[in-house]
Amino acid sequence: MNILIVDDHPLTVEGYHFSIAKHPAFLDNSHFSKAYNCETAYQMIHESKEQQLPFDLAVIDFGLPAYEEKNIKDGSYLARHIMEFLPDCKVAIITAHTEVIIIYDVIKNTRPHALVVKNDITPTNLPLLLLDILNGQQFQSETVKKCNQEIWKKELMLDDNNRLILLYLSKGNKLNDLHLLIPLAPATLKKRINKMKEAFNVSDTYSLIQQAFKQGFV
Repeated sequence: MNILIVDDHPLTVEGYHFSIAKHPAFLDNSHFSKAYNCETAYQMIHESKEQQLPFDLAVIDFGLPAYEEKNIKDGSYLARHIMEFLPDCKVAIITAHTEVIIIYDVIKNTRPHALVVKNDITPTNLPLLLLDILNGQQFQSETVKKCNQEIWKKELMLDDNNRLILLYLSKGNKLNDLHLLIPLAPATLKKRINKMKEAFNVSDTYSLIQQAFKQGFV
């Protein structure tokens, strides 16, 4: 298995290498390549394909020095290039950022196989999450999930009908009567409520209304 690790801190690269290589699944059959910026990584990616030894797995830091000539501005752009150029390569992006907008942008525009905040990584869980994506799963670390949930809340609550649903329910209207007040089919109304429950991480309508008001969405 050919594995590429890219981070602008050599000590971090060595740490990732050590924690991955010592796991039994990677112990005997893995070859590691290391880069510290987008330009070097870009060259390695293309060389790997020319040599018919394409990378199977790439661990990419988000905050990488850019490769302006190829319009690769950071690790997210590099990840997109890898997924287009080497479609069978699984890509994990690791970031120190916890800003909701940045996390959401990576999820929406890059869609890596794994997205992990650095503070969520341990030497034990890094190889495990990489095995997950090699086995076809998607992975988001806990902080990423929380960030994504926050932006999802905002998107849902920007919708006028969703706010009306909660407003009418808070005034004592029954779910079965909402279609008389809002021009949506009963099945559609139920789906919207279920999505909002998921976004606010609650299991019942009363808790949903409480959280929406508490967080200032209604």
